[in-house]
Amino acid sequence: MLMGYLQVFCDIIETRSFSKAAARNFISQPAVSQQVKALEEHFHQKLIERSPQGIYPTEAGRIFYQGAREILERYQTLERQMMDLTQTVAGTIRVATVYSVGLHDLPPYIKHFLQAFPQARIHVEYSRTNKIYEAVRQNQVDVGIVAYPQESRQLGVVPLPSDELVVITDLNHPLAQGGNAVELKQLARQHFVAFEPDIPTRKAIDRVLHDHGVEVDVVQEFDNVETIKRSVEADCGISIIPRRCATLEAKAGSLAILPIADMKVERPVGVIYKRGKTFSNTLQKFIAVLTGRE
Repeated sequence: MLMGYLQVFCDIIETRSFSKAAARNFISQPAVSQQVKALEEHFHQKLIERSPQGIYPTEAGRIFYQGAREILERYQTLERQMMDLTQTVAGTIRVATVYSVGLHDLPPYIKHFLQAFPQARIHVEYSRTNKIYEAVRQNQVDVGIVAYPQESRQLGVVPLPSDELVVITDLNHPLAQGGNAVELKQLARQHFVAFEPDIPTRKAIDRVLHDHGVEVDVVQEFDNVETIKRSVEADCGISIIPRRCATLEAKAGSLAILPIADMKVERPVGVIYKRGKTFSNTLQKFIAVLTGRE
């Protein structure tokens, strides 16, 4: 069977979705269904079950997935080794990123990379931090990009430029009228639009507020920075987010950016990768672009 069929099948099992598998492989959803049907006819086995709760592999499907994943990993290693012989920068890199970095930091780097290496492709997936760590550990993506990256025995980190955390308000908020910076104590008892509790940036913000004895009134919690900004624009409360995430809104005049006067709070960002992973020339070049070495 073609390697592409194996990749599509593995993506279906890993994402529990035909549509996501189609997007990962740049093909249509009907094409994904046809490939699964072809595999089932070839092996005379039903490989996937559909239920109201989602998509699951049959027993034969689980066995086929394990074998297909091993074949793909061996083939990808071989492909990287062969490319390395000619120093080719080509092929697809799979990157999983949190929304705040993927939407606001990555685009100029991706544009620069693709202009420099037109034979390469980058597939970007947006996800929550915990899912990105798991995707990297399971070799579902080549690298992940997260805030407050954590090294471990399994995962290494390549640091990227950090970003400053700032207060954002709508333009008519009293804090926006008092100057260009605010002290943390001025946030006390303010209606606050926050990241969800398990998100690393939320944990860091909570620590800063707690250390300064500041209690805010959390009125809404969201898992991504875009929804937080829309809520602040609607005057639901203030928030603290990375500065680069609010640049466009500040220029458009829909949000005020207020630096924190008491201290400069940096949000570290980094590339996480699975230790022992063989980096292709293409992936090495991409990381070099991200870190400013290319």
